[in-house]
Amino acid sequence: MNITKTLLPKQSLLHQTDFEYADSFQGTINDQKGQLSTKDIGKAFFNSAPKWTEHLFTLRNKLVAVFGLKTSGKMQGKAAQLENFRCEPNEQIGLFKVYHRNENEVILGEDDRHLNFRVSLYFAPSIEHESLRNLTISTTVYFNNFLGKLYFLPVKPFHQLIVPAMLKGIIRNLEEQLVTEKN
Repeated sequence: MNITKTLLPKQSLLHQTDFEYADSFQGTINDQKGQLSTKDIGKAFFNSAPKWTEHLFTLRNKLVAVFGLKTSGKMQGKAAQLENFRCEPNEQIGLFKVYHRNENEVILGEDDRHLNFRVSLYFAPSIEHESLRNLTISTTVYFNNFLGKLYFLPVKPFHQLIVPAMLKGIIRNLEEQLVTEKN
């Protein structure tokens, strides 16, 4: 599975927001019958993180709680939350609130004292092959103060490892879903 660093898609709603940092990673999904929706993409986002990222988030939560920053806390009943998740604006799972969803994109994120971040899950047909769809995860960050910039310095290298790994997991999850639906 090939994941590439790319540009923020021109059609992404994130272009309408203020940000000081942005990155994007893209992979492809073979969705010949157009069965997948952005709701499926949103659910897969919360269900596809590599196990090792859980340890990093636990460490992050312990460190930032001292400074009064938002934490995701322990997710109780994650399976039930995901089962009931409609991927609608204002729904929240952990640290991620849904800001917007349309047929091509889900915008997740959170605002905090130090920074505001948004994650776009942009799902669109591939121009190379009609049965393929590109899934692009883009992250934008707006720093509210110096603490935000300071916070992001050590986070950035981990973020750039986590996002491509998550994208692989999301694609794997969605392709398994397509195989299950096919049978």
